[in-house]
Amino acid sequence: MDNQIGKANLEVFAETLLQEAKLNSNIVAVTSDSRGSGKLVPFGEQLPYQLIEVGIAEQNLVGVCAGLSAVGKKVFGVSPSSFLTARSLEQIKNDIAYSNQPVVLVGISAGISYGQLGATHHSIHDFAVLRAINNMTIVSPADNFETAEIIKQSLDYDKPLFIRYGKKPTLNLHKVGQKIKIGKAIVVNQGDDIVLIATGETVQRAYLASQILKKEGLNATVISMHTIKPFDKETFLEAVSSAKVLISLEEHSIYGGLGEMCAGILSQEKISINFKILGIPDEYMINGSQSEVLDHYDMDPNKVSELAKFLINK
Repeated sequence: MDNQIGKANLEVFAETLLQEAKLNSNIVAVTSDSRGSGKLVPFGEQLPYQLIEVGIAEQNLVGVCAGLSAVGKKVFGVSPSSFLTARSLEQIKNDIAYSNQPVVLVGISAGISYGQLGATHHSIHDFAVLRAINNMTIVSPADNFETAEIIKQSLDYDKPLFIRYGKKPTLNLHKVGQKIKIGKAIVVNQGDDIVLIATGETVQRAYLASQILKKEGLNATVISMHTIKPFDKETFLEAVSSAKVLISLEEHSIYGGLGEMCAGILSQEKISINFKILGIPDEYMINGSQSEVLDHYDMDPNKVSELAKFLINK
């Protein structure tokens, strides 16, 4: 891995989708007044008959996606995650999941990507609500590699799929030739003392924390749990079996996301480990940029490394 800063995952999504759609006229993108924020302007210019704009009408977007899928199109519904998974939840549940339409719903500007626009535009509930819907796969890629490969895999994915993207450029975390599969976590870093498990853009924060710990003689396993559902229980249990500390990081509420999934498995498997969930607590969130908010809620790599040292000595 080169660990250089790449592009925003959202840009890689749009570029990859355009490349694939040029080769396959059956691919259709549907947006809710979000071709600009979804980086789909070039898609619309080059493939105008493969992009449908429904305006600010997210419920209609999901219905249109379901209908196009029912007649054989491979559909990508692109909309801000905060609105897509709140305004359109009933349509996602009934038109997509219950009807088993293999639509790819793409939640853009997810988590706290909208920064200073505040709580109305933040999407820290999407994992929780979609996890509770049967027949829905949930993916949150960590970097450009995961983003591009998951889009390619989604073309042949035969179930409803939700993919979540933020707006910031991300570190390149993976080795050349790395394999990825929806539903199978990636171990970015291997260590015996600590497990740092994260999803989406918080994976790079976990990785940076592991590098700080390494300089202090502590080895951390870093897991990119890019697929929240189905959850890769096997990789998770293997990682925590010999570790002393587990810390989860997510750009999501501490309720209903990655951390609670880990806690549930630990409880049911009767595994005892010093464990801390890092996410957005149940409070009125501070306003600020994505980085400022994540730092405030202890997901700064230095704070994560300090927490890991505290827990290992507890």
